[in-house]
Amino acid sequence: MSLSPEQLEQHCKEILQSRRILNKIVVLCEGDIPKTQGRLSPQSYRRMEQMPDANFYHACVPQGWSQYRPQFFNCGDRKDVIDTYSTLLNLHNKDSASSYLDPNRLFAIVDLDIQIQTIDSYRFADTEAIFYALYENFKVKNENTAPHRIWVTGLIHKEAYFLIPELQSVFDNFSTPPSYKGNFLILQDIYLCLVNEISTDLDLQNNLVRAFARISCCSGLDCSEIVKLQDSWKDQFQKALHDTRKEELTLALLTIKKAKKYWHQVHPSSDWPGSPERFREQLLLEIGRFYSEQSNDPKYHIPFFLKT
Repeated sequence: MSLSPEQLEQHCKEILQSRRILNKIVVLCEGDIPKTQGRLSPQSYRRMEQMPDANFYHACVPQGWSQYRPQFFNCGDRKDVIDTYSTLLNLHNKDSASSYLDPNRLFAIVDLDIQIQTIDSYRFADTEAIFYALYENFKVKNENTAPHRIWVTGLIHKEAYFLIPELQSVFDNFSTPPSYKGNFLILQDIYLCLVNEISTDLDLQNNLVRAFARISCCSGLDCSEIVKLQDSWKDQFQKALHDTRKEELTLALLTIKKAKKYWHQVHPSSDWPGSPERFREQLLLEIGRFYSEQSNDPKYHIPFFLKT
């Protein structure tokens, strides 16, 4: 549910009047906005980076950036993030004396998702246009990053970044072993669940042309119809001789198939003292640390974006 115009203005004023953004990069992201007794307040904004979404992005900041750490703000859903970006600039331009914002240091990152989100008064008309400007062969096009202030994820949404193949070692070595559907978490098991449910994914069925175009760079996939894509993906994955090929197929899958519900099925072992939600939050910090060490590689979109 998007913010009302009144809530949006209050949200933006809380950000503009926050001293912690002075001389700082500000990154707007999707996620719940914390409230105090059901209302927005300065106290709730001081807790912002403890919220799971902002906290994950904060953990991805490249190592050695202690003096340059951006300030992250949850802003609601994808539309809310984009509306917050434009409203912050408008309010700052109207009364810069009451704002701690440096407009040249304002950025936003939103999910690609399967549907397009239009953007008013920006150099790119919508999220899909940003996607094609930023990414090629599942990597960031480094030469194209400079003009972007609104980024979209290269995978379908943030949760897809929690499930890339390279994270298997993170899960293997985590202090409390994570499980998926009652068994030790093996990422390939999740990928097979993802692909097996492609043909019943209504969002995907309603946006096939767009989805197929995104993954056209991945050879060997039959994108003539959804069932053939499903079958060809499984065939190519089974026949893959090298991990790099499996990784390419996995990234193609995570570019078009939503992974959030699968991530929420990741649970701790029985000796974990807290809730599954708290466990996943702790696991996300470890995943964030992994990404924080990968900021020089354009295939790791989020830390590469933060370094850029």
